[in-house]
Amino acid sequence: MIDLKKETERVILVGVNLSRQSEEDTRDSLKELKDLADTAGAKTVGMIIQSREQVHPGTYVGKGKLEEIKDLLWETEASGIICDDELSPAQMKNLQDELDIKVMDRTLVILDIFAARASTSEGKIQVELAQLKYRQTRLTGFGTAMSRLGGGIGTRGPGEKKLEMDRRLIKSRIAVLNRELKDVKRHREITREQRSRSYTPVAAIVGYTNAGKSTLLNTLTGAGILAEDKLFATLDPTTRNLKLPGGQELLLTDTVGFISKLPHHLIDAFRSTLEEAKYADFIFHVVDVSNPRMDSQMYTVYETLENLGVKDKPVITIFNKQDKVTEQQIIRDFRADYTASLSAKTGKGVPEFLDLLEAVLRDRKVAVEDLYSYADMSKLQLIRRFGQLEEEEYREDGVFIRAYVPADLYERVKVSRGDSPNRVL
Repeated sequence: MIDLKKETERVILVGVNLSRQSEEDTRDSLKELKDLADTAGAKTVGMIIQSREQVHPGTYVGKGKLEEIKDLLWETEASGIICDDELSPAQMKNLQDELDIKVMDRTLVILDIFAARASTSEGKIQVELAQLKYRQTRLTGFGTAMSRLGGGIGTRGPGEKKLEMDRRLIKSRIAVLNRELKDVKRHREITREQRSRSYTPVAAIVGYTNAGKSTLLNTLTGAGILAEDKLFATLDPTTRNLKLPGGQELLLTDTVGFISKLPHHLIDAFRSTLEEAKYADFIFHVVDVSNPRMDSQMYTVYETLENLGVKDKPVITIFNKQDKVTEQQIIRDFRADYTASLSAKTGKGVPEFLDLLEAVLRDRKVAVEDLYSYADMSKLQLIRRFGQLEEEEYREDGVFIRAYVPADLYERVKVSRGDSPNRVL
């Protein structure tokens, strides 16, 4: 009997510490790259950092570092290297020629993880489009590397047949995928329009990858989506309805996790998904307070939101994973309109967060107090469905109500009798 085992790739991580950044930042970035490599199924057996004024245009690192990498490859028996930045086609080819080993970069690893995580047809379209755009200028190098080594990081998704296509065929395939994504975008626009007619506010849950966005959605709504302690555990957006204790409703939409140096190919491909935040009424910014790189992760999230054109949205920053915090710490987000501290995993702080949500939603509504005739019951039904009913009293001449309604619904529900003007508080 032949025992077939999947061989784990052994990789060396290579980073360049530029003069404008600290070495600690570079080391943190390599630690994150190690997490990415682990998620992709590779084992990190070494790390190398070179301090330079700028990245070497031909080989990413200098000649001396190349010799050091060769020695470490021999010592560790590594099967490849992963560079912490996106390599140009020339850099990748030159490194492969110099090292005679599989060369990958941060972008390729992230694309590979996305390919493994995509489960819906939309997610697969988006990942394939990002991969093809990335590989379009790297056909020769990838073909050589994969024909020699086979399998491993970078081979999932469209598959080797895509690598064997010439540029004309890949360009044709990209055009097809772009048309399919346009259909997806139109469908999303219709869905958003239907939501706007329901007068139910929408909140987009954003945050750094593995901050606990999916766990929060599960805790609040019982969505039952996959929530693992892994980078990019979920890709496909999920929308669920949250009914607050006071009766108010809110639609929550989970989004793709952000990460530093997020490949622009992915941002372009996932733009229709990421733009859920652009059209939301609120932004729920989930932050992992147990992560020592919390501040830089928050900066990355806000930078990505700005790149997507998400502006002037009320932001509620949720400092998550309080159950993992062992020491008292002062945490702030000066760019947030509101903040809350909780543990989505244990539920601690969730009731207080729901109270905050009710108060925030109430502040965005119009207070109405008036007597509705029995002929105006349809208006009362709208208030019950989309507003927050505080008091309801049946009288001989009608129903007296005190409630809060969405501002854009007010004109439809206000009392129109000329002899009894509506009082709006």
